[in-house]
Amino acid sequence: MGRVAELAGVTVRTLHHYDKIGLVRPSARTEKDYRAYSAGDVERLREVLAYRRLGFGLREIADLVGDASTDPVARLLQLRGLLLERRDRADAMVAAIDREIEARGKGRTVTPEEQLEVLGARLYDAIGGAYTATRRTEPRIAAQILDGLGDAQTVLNVGAGTGSYEPVAREVIAVEPSAVMRRQRPVGSAPCVAAAAESLPFEDGAFDVAMAVSTVHHWEDPIAGLREMRRVARRVVVLTFDTDEPGWQDRFWLTRDYLPEFATVLAGFPSLAAMADAIDARTEPVPVPWDCADGLFEAYWRRPAAYLEDRVRRATSVWTRVGPEAERRAVQSLGDDLASGRWAERNSDLTDLPAADLGLRLLIT
Repeated sequence: MGRVAELAGVTVRTLHHYDKIGLVRPSARTEKDYRAYSAGDVERLREVLAYRRLGFGLREIADLVGDASTDPVARLLQLRGLLLERRDRADAMVAAIDREIEARGKGRTVTPEEQLEVLGARLYDAIGGAYTATRRTEPRIAAQILDGLGDAQTVLNVGAGTGSYEPVAREVIAVEPSAVMRRQRPVGSAPCVAAAAESLPFEDGAFDVAMAVSTVHHWEDPIAGLREMRRVARRVVVLTFDTDEPGWQDRFWLTRDYLPEFATVLAGFPSLAAMADAIDARTEPVPVPWDCADGLFEAYWRRPAAYLEDRVRRATSVWTRVGPEAERRAVQSLGDDLASGRWAERNSDLTDLPAADLGLRLLIT
């Protein structure tokens, strides 16, 4: 026990406490009858300490590590997702601090509300709470997804988030690795399992259909995740993004004129053809309505001023991933062009369009 405590950077007293409450119990004994840790015990201790350092309480940790239905890789992927979430929180905090430094450097008075964004009450809103404020079900996109689901009665929603597009009157199980998203799921929504797409804790063919909506680009291995969906379900329906078309970055004025760094966000993302081949799927375009209710990245293509709002940007991961400097430059440039009328001149052809094809695609098997 002393050697394990030394390696883990904790006290022997901590290990005794974990043993007492049944969180991590040494399962082996030495010849002199001292308690000793097996390889499995050490693996469990590693998970416990990692969650502890992420700020989880011991009761929460007991639930997280006590699920014997998930294999070690699935648990590691879950932990990895939480660490990435913590990194995103730190990135959001740095961005908020940078904005305040810039404002104070220009002599502008920083309001109490802006100060709270940095470390306090509104930081959660910046990266999580904003999601439910702007990311709602868009009925026209939902109808297209529902049509793809057909008459399926058992549905697995992978990367479910807050469950915006989960069908009603079906038996739905959700999978979501992010604790922030799981906490925001409405009361009465489908049961949600903490797992990753690449290692789904379900038997082969357990569901009529597996669905995933605007989440594939967050997966560690999209192709592996899609194949897992195909393994556990007889059919698959996935809303994703097409990068096959030459010059795809120029489809959307925001990425073409203001945020070319968007291309780096999808660097290494598999082609639409590769994803379709992986699950033997057909593809169909998903137009984005001009008044799209779901605040996804492309939603405001005919409402450009929305991108000047921090709450709108915080609800999509693109802005965090391109970094604060690219975000500030894009917002400043867009604001200038809206004020001068240059944006309207460049994009006059969008004025009367009811919907736009900006690269969203459904994969349907």
